Amino acid sequence: MNFSREELLEAQRQIASILHKLRETVGTLQRKECPERYKSQITLARRRIAALELAGSLIARELGEEE
Repeated sequence: MNFSREELLEAQRQIASILHKLRETVGTLQRKECPERYKSQITLARRRIAALELAGSLIARELGEEE
């Protein structure tokens, strides 16, 4: 499937926004009184961060940008 440059740039912006929110969520959960209670949520957020970073890297490559 081919995507336009504009579609790729918008996806890149959306991924950056979601990554920011997920990283903030991880930080908030880690600062809770008993962060071990949130271990599964933290793990899930970190997995999503990794997946989105991978997607962002592929988009950057498609756009011809250096990561």
